[in-house]
Amino acid sequence: MTLRVAVVGSGPAGSSAAETLAKAGIETYLFERKLDNAKPCGGAIPLCMVSEFDLPPHIIDRQVRKMKMISPSNVEVDINIRNDNEYIGMCRREILDGFMRDRAAKLGAKLINGTVHKLEIPTNNKDPYTIHYADHSDGSLVGTAKTLQADLVIGADGANSRVAKAIDAGDYNYAIAFQERIRLPEDKMAYYNDLAEMYVGDDVSTDFYAWVFPKYDHVAVGTGTMRVNQASIKQLQAGIRARAAKKLMGGEIIKVEAHPIPEHPRPRRVVGRVALVGDAAGTVTKSSGEGIYFAAKSARMCAETIVEFSNGGTRIPTEADLKVYLKRWDKKYGLTYKVLDILQTVFYRSDATREAFVEMCADEDVQKLTFDSYLYKTVVPANPLIQLKITAKTIGSLLRGSALAP
Repeated sequence: MTLRVAVVGSGPAGSSAAETLAKAGIETYLFERKLDNAKPCGGAIPLCMVSEFDLPPHIIDRQVRKMKMISPSNVEVDINIRNDNEYIGMCRREILDGFMRDRAAKLGAKLINGTVHKLEIPTNNKDPYTIHYADHSDGSLVGTAKTLQADLVIGADGANSRVAKAIDAGDYNYAIAFQERIRLPEDKMAYYNDLAEMYVGDDVSTDFYAWVFPKYDHVAVGTGTMRVNQASIKQLQAGIRARAAKKLMGGEIIKVEAHPIPEHPRPRRVVGRVALVGDAAGTVTKSSGEGIYFAAKSARMCAETIVEFSNGGTRIPTEADLKVYLKRWDKKYGLTYKVLDILQTVFYRSDATREAFVEMCADEDVQKLTFDSYLYKTVVPANPLIQLKITAKTIGSLLRGSALAP
């Protein structure tokens, strides 16, 4: 027999899973509702993703080496990447996703332009899952009703995952991100050539941060806030537009976007022979809101587990087999998520603590530790003296934050 795996969703998560499975010779079906989809997203990726996922230079719009952190009282802290060969990649999701999807298809994944409407669950551990979908290959929006059977299903269909609903994976809290793409005059765009900005303050985000990220010929200007505050999202967007007004003068809005961002993993990420990855599983980090790398990485680890436990596609993995992927994921990244959760709780709770956060970012040791962790996804422990210094700096900044706050 040949194992059949259906991957629903072809963002970085779905395409990464499909590529890994196809390379192993496993019969892989990759579903995507909209092939020209441009997911609303800041689009920042760490350097390690470029090498790990073999991403070519042409899909990276900007190589950002400078970050500007801006506090509620408009104190600016410059953070620079000092090594010439290091940078944060800025991408447009329509370009990144399209490249990864096309590569998976070239390697053997069967790409289906279709909307999955229903996942029919088998009554035993051996029978296949039946996927009911609308095939849009004829160009119509309604599509043609079709079905496909698969032994395993990977849900990579985002925060509003239909696969997650089908397996009763449980709900999770989420944030709302709102973003405007703004085309700037040449002189204004030159300022953002290799620079990204992050703003904090109650006026731009109640519990997160706002950003100005450079893209190919425009900047992405956006903010995020938890679901409970979503009614104020446009007011917060007006706040970031006001804070960055001089730098955005003469800009033209070319696109307005909004999307949900998971705030923690779903209660159940593997049920039966169905596994969730990326946003569908809830792999976005707190504090930074980073999701692209972790989506692709979780999907690759899931697919690698399937290849391993299927003996290269010759047997059907069980629920217990698929849960090995979760154990490996949680072991590798559990601490990272916990630390970022604590940082968000400590530093994003008031303007006073946000002032402290920005002040702390001025320290070179903090910057080095932060960039090393972000760019390479490995935390290299500092020596005890530096760790002690950072701890003291954190406490001192928090104490002074109340005095610095406007």
